[in-house]
Amino acid sequence: MPQVTLSSKNQIVIPREAREALRVKPGDKLLVVVRGESVIVIQKPKSHRVAIRGLGAGQYRDGYLERERKSWD
Repeated sequence: MPQVTLSSKNQIVIPREAREALRVKPGDKLLVVVRGESVIVIQKPKSHRVAIRGLGAGQYRDGYLERERKSWD
C-alpha cells in the first residue's frame, strides 16, 4: 500500500498508482471527504448533474411515480 508524508507546508504527493487510477493530471481538482477517522480523495466530477444521474433508479416500483403524479390533479 503506497504511503504519503505530510510536508512542512501541509502538502502530500498523491502516489502515481492513485493518480493513474483516478486519471488525474496536474491542475485537476480533487474532492477530499472526511468520514470520522477516514479521509477519501475522489476526482471532482466535471458535471455534478451527470455524476448523480441514475442514482434513484429502481427506488420505486413500476408505475408508482405516474400514479402518484396523477393523484395530485
